[in-house]
Amino acid sequence: MLIALNKPYGVLCQFTDAGGRRTLAEFVRQKDVYAAGRLDQDSEGLLLLTDDGPLAHRLTDPRHKQAKTYLVQVDGAIDEAALQALRRGVSLNDGPTLPAEAVLAAEPDWLWPRDPPVRFRKAIPTSWLSLSLREGRNRQVRRMTAAVGFPTLRLIRVRVGEHALDGLAPGQIRVIAE
Repeated sequence: MLIALNKPYGVLCQFTDAGGRRTLAEFVRQKDVYAAGRLDQDSEGLLLLTDDGPLAHRLTDPRHKQAKTYLVQVDGAIDEAALQALRRGVSLNDGPTLPAEAVLAAEPDWLWPRDPPVRFRKAIPTSWLSLSLREGRNRQVRRMTAAVGFPTLRLIRVRVGEHALDGLAPGQIRVIAE
């Protein structure tokens, strides 16, 4: 079984939490599935869940080179030099990243409001970019954008390999394969 979930902001990528925080159990009723990959509590978007261990491995192991694409809202007006640095790969405290596909993007017209909203500062603009990675380090997108001088404000995963968010509302699931 393969399930796509649009994970809302503030939800943990696990089914239980002793601290009472929101978890996947609020949205996914199927038994014996688990997340193939993770999204941080403060990230949103496509999360794939499966009961098939080899499929989960193919989706998450960097050796299989499944691209993960994110829409990223950053603090400030991102420039071409920062985009080029992301495309070359940036140096992080755990080593250099692989090159990423990074392009300036418009704020999507299909985007849902976030609760709580992203902070608004009248004097400082924000930018959107599309960023595709073929590796998956902890908080990698956030660390990469910060490394080039543009901290991430909002992070939405829109694609994992051939699987896309494709109109799923936050909290909504789609069964891809039984």
